[in-house]
Amino acid sequence: MTWATQRLDALKAGDMTVPPVVTTLKMGTLEDWGTGWVRKTWQPAPEVLNGDGSLFGGYLAALADQILAFAAMTVVPDENYYRTINLQILFVKVGAARPLTIEGRVTAVTRQLITVEADFRREDGELIARASAQQILMPKV
Repeated sequence: MTWATQRLDALKAGDMTVPPVVTTLKMGTLEDWGTGWVRKTWQPAPEVLNGDGSLFGGYLAALADQILAFAAMTVVPDENYYRTINLQILFVKVGAARPLTIEGRVTAVTRQLITVEADFRREDGELIARASAQQILMPKV
């Protein structure tokens, strides 16, 4: 068990205080994880919607950064921390104020980088967005 997987377990169990940004942005945490993957269901709050009730793309980018970081945490070595150095999101369909399932997965790991992807799906399984990122590994100081 690493510092990161211990944190994922605590997040899943609801046994830790989340950073203020998570509370402020109403992001929630995660429901489940395993080596190389994470999953959460997220219900948008009215405060984070566009005027027409659609999902704000910048907000989805923040959720993408969170879920992709969680995915990286499943494989980050205990002697490293990491930071997002590249984040991309492709919007496929307009999202509405309905629950989303967000799943992140590790696609590659090297000595310096963890590459991750995430899918955002409506309740009916339709893909509304796909995100990808790279996390650079840094030694703990």
